[in-house]
Amino acid sequence: MYGKAFAPEYQGSLTTLSVNSSLVDVLAEAAERLRAAERSGQPAEAARCGLAVAEAHRRLGQVRDADRAWKASYRAARAAKDTAAMAWALWSGGTLARQRGAFPLARRLLELAAELGERGGDVVVRGYSLAGLAETGRIQGDYTAVGRLHEQLLAEARRRGEARHTVWALEGIAQMHRNQGDYDSAYGLFEEAAEIADRADDRRGHAWALRGLADILSVRDGDTERALELLSEAEAGCRSMNLTSALAYNHKMRGNVCYRAGRYTEARDLYELALKEFCAMSEPRGAALARLGLAKSLARLGREHTETAAELASLAKTLDRSGLKHAREMVTRAQREFGLDTETAR
Repeated sequence: MYGKAFAPEYQGSLTTLSVNSSLVDVLAEAAERLRAAERSGQPAEAARCGLAVAEAHRRLGQVRDADRAWKASYRAARAAKDTAAMAWALWSGGTLARQRGAFPLARRLLELAAELGERGGDVVVRGYSLAGLAETGRIQGDYTAVGRLHEQLLAEARRRGEARHTVWALEGIAQMHRNQGDYDSAYGLFEEAAEIADRADDRRGHAWALRGLADILSVRDGDTERALELLSEAEAGCRSMNLTSALAYNHKMRGNVCYRAGRYTEARDLYELALKEFCAMSEPRGAALARLGLAKSLARLGREHTETAAELASLAKTLDRSGLKHAREMVTRAQREFGLDTETAR
């Protein structure tokens, strides 16, 4: 049995904030509490409030502000000799590094966060940090390396009855199944994640699960309209919380659904929107995926063959440098789809 979802990153005097609080509201309140803690010389409280500031900035796509905030939170935690708070700050920094595509840095910070979490006796930050490591590997396509860790973290989350973390693990495992072509298993896992998130009132987790279900309905069943309905429902949840990154991925997925349905003009417009959103928040993985969709849509709309070839070759080189294996394979498939020489990108 799962209880209501909670946000462990809202700490100190911010524990009353909901997992579904608008990020704009979170930022305003956390910044006010942070200033008060700094004025009164309370570094431990400043570290906890600074964590919420960092996470709000990150999820709003305000990368530079997020970078400054997690580092300030870490310094305050270190001054307070609060090991667990130091771990949470490093977790935030590692998560931001992954969002920016700095995968080696993300791993270093998340490994340190897990170590400090264990040393500080905070099982939650340790779990979140290990989950961050698992997600970093999954995003890069290292499914064999991180599949077992995802399963381990799912079992731990189920045992503790922690809805939000259970939903995250289910969605990660589902995404790996989907990317390997096991659509039925992926659908079942996304469906369970959506049900748990709904019962636990976890709007963020629910929006991501709906996105996953929409993807499967589109690619497996060709059910375009139902997929778009689910994405509209997910988008409403994203907007209610100002989930900038999730909203951009929603728009990118809507583009995927339209592309598969042969609605190339709609797909082009959606990919252009998503690309603009990803670039604004300095999220290279999302930008690369939107570029890929846009290139394919423009090709279907009559773009010159040589221009499509050049764009896909450029994108392939970008993904080779970043180490995004699954996305790189998607580019190769696109090159084959349009009869292009895949060797020119190597």
